[in-house]
Amino acid sequence: MGMDDLRWPRADYSRVPYSVFLDPALHAVEQERIFRGPIWLYLGLEAEIPNPGDYITTFAGDTSVVVARADDRSIHAFVNRCAHRGTLLVRNQHGNTKDFTCVYHHWCYDQKGDLIGVPFLRGLKGKGGMPKSFKMSDHGLQKLRVDTYASVIFATFHPEAEDLTTFIDAPMCEYIDRMFAKPVEILGYTRQRIPGNWKLYVENTHDGYHAGLLHQMSTTFGLFRATEDGGITLDKDNRHEVTSSVHSSDDVKASKDAYKDIGWLEGGLKLKDPSVFEYVDEYGINKAANLCTLFPNVIFQQLSNSLATRQIRPRKWNEFELYWTYFGYKDDSPALRNTRMKNANIVGAAGYSSMEDGEVGRLCQLGIQGGGAEQSVVEMGGLGPIGTQYTTVTEVPIRGMWHNYCQMMRIPVVNAAE
Repeated sequence: MGMDDLRWPRADYSRVPYSVFLDPALHAVEQERIFRGPIWLYLGLEAEIPNPGDYITTFAGDTSVVVARADDRSIHAFVNRCAHRGTLLVRNQHGNTKDFTCVYHHWCYDQKGDLIGVPFLRGLKGKGGMPKSFKMSDHGLQKLRVDTYASVIFATFHPEAEDLTTFIDAPMCEYIDRMFAKPVEILGYTRQRIPGNWKLYVENTHDGYHAGLLHQMSTTFGLFRATEDGGITLDKDNRHEVTSSVHSSDDVKASKDAYKDIGWLEGGLKLKDPSVFEYVDEYGINKAANLCTLFPNVIFQQLSNSLATRQIRPRKWNEFELYWTYFGYKDDSPALRNTRMKNANIVGAAGYSSMEDGEVGRLCQLGIQGGGAEQSVVEMGGLGPIGTQYTTVTEVPIRGMWHNYCQMMRIPVVNAAE
């Protein structure tokens, strides 16, 4: 089935055709209509480029991008591709520089992406050189429109994208405002390649149903249980979400009753170092599991006291990179900083909990192979209107994500027979 033949099987988005995870041609269309479409993409944090001349390399979809702070402290983003012959311009992940010079022919660009130097522009000894019509001002790097919210850097390729605050929307703004209310300090990075389609991970982050089942470590030792009070808040367009649970808001009997067929909560397992799951209620909201996903490429994470962003970087139709940026606050006490570093063992490629999300992405990709004509069932939480959920045992936010995906990809919807 090709892109032109694709029809969404149900208007309530409770069925997802496996073909959207299996079609290599779809990847290129997604890059054009979503990642280079009228949408904002997370690129990084201002704390990563605190000084004039600082830069990082990152990704906007599958496109390599440079984010740089100029000498006037303005922030710029441009495609990491020399305007001359398409060479990857910046090879380091981060650094500080006055300008960017291509290794191939030494075309040179300033911190804002403007071309400022071409070797042998007028040739040598009256021979060669660029034509007189050549203007350096016409050959700068491809620039993205940049904006920041609460010290988080976003960019868009599209001139008609809505303003950033409107895109993020109020519930997600509240989450980000709280997370970045104080100056942050970068603690480190991890990254992992996951052999699965990038949308499987976005589905996973919108899926509260799996959290109390797949992540047995978290359920056993109290980071998250489905029996705790919690829910999933959606934005006005049902594309972004915040998933949270109230720490220890259930009781032992309720947990054991709910998980009666599973032996995780029987008390037979003990941690030699329980401080790995230590939780300090630093925000006064008593939520040890609290994550915000902005479609299509970032998750803001607060798990216990581990703070991080997770950036989704699609590589090809069946592989993506997940890039983790860990941070704390500049005024953290030594004790809180130590807690953050220990909590970081929960997440990442080998995290006690989140490693399982990467593995199920791989397993889903393997399982659906050859099943392009089949569909997944997304009915947990019911088939009613898509909106904020007052439980985490639901898949309704996944239906909201696919609704937006179909709109951006211009995929027609068919009312399949019930």
